[in-house]
Amino acid sequence: MKIGILETGHLSDTLKAKYGRYPAFFERLVGPYLPEASFFTIAVVDGEVARTPSQADGWIITGSRSGAYDDEPWIPPLEGFLRDCLEQKVPVVGICFGHQILARAMGGRVEKSEKGWGFGIADYRLIHRPEWLKEIGETFSVPAIHQDQIITPPPGAHIFASSDFCPVAGLIYGEIDAPHAISIQPHPEMSAAFVADIAEERLRHIIAPEIVSAALETLKNPADQTAWGKTIAAFLKR
Repeated sequence: MKIGILETGHLSDTLKAKYGRYPAFFERLVGPYLPEASFFTIAVVDGEVARTPSQADGWIITGSRSGAYDDEPWIPPLEGFLRDCLEQKVPVVGICFGHQILARAMGGRVEKSEKGWGFGIADYRLIHRPEWLKEIGETFSVPAIHQDQIITPPPGAHIFASSDFCPVAGLIYGEIDAPHAISIQPHPEMSAAFVADIAEERLRHIIAPEIVSAALETLKNPADQTAWGKTIAAFLKR
């Protein structure tokens, strides 16, 4: 089984030395629950192009500092590729930017939210809980780092997770019980230690100190990364 990771962003050299590139986060998250899989990366952020959806048995789209609406040369080809994946029903998982770019590719609307930054361990509730979400509780908590949000979901997509701050926190493409693509706004692949480090390196300079301090306090709270690792693995295996 081959899983392709569409790399859409870069970390600083300091963070890469400590944690690896973004694809490594997903191998750590999903790999233990998908031992039959081999992972490969296509750095679309650097202009690499995926050939066809069938190049992999499933795809994961990473987070990014870019906005889904940005005028970046690599974004339109990525959107076209994702549309091909969904048309051919090759499994796709989108995380944060991946959640947003998948929605935009399929006709949704993404904007910089007037609510500001979502940052820290955030709480969400499930609207739908089909069998493939059995590892996830009626409510769940996952690290989040985002300012952009999906404002209008794509036609035919189903919202399965939500919060007061982020109403479109999870989307299903296809049938609710048997989707061919799923996406979520928060970051189950990120550890609390990484969130603290990226806050120190980057976010302290762009987010109000009181928001950063409150967010760092939430990192003491438990989060459901393991459950999401199992869920994404089970989805890709299906």
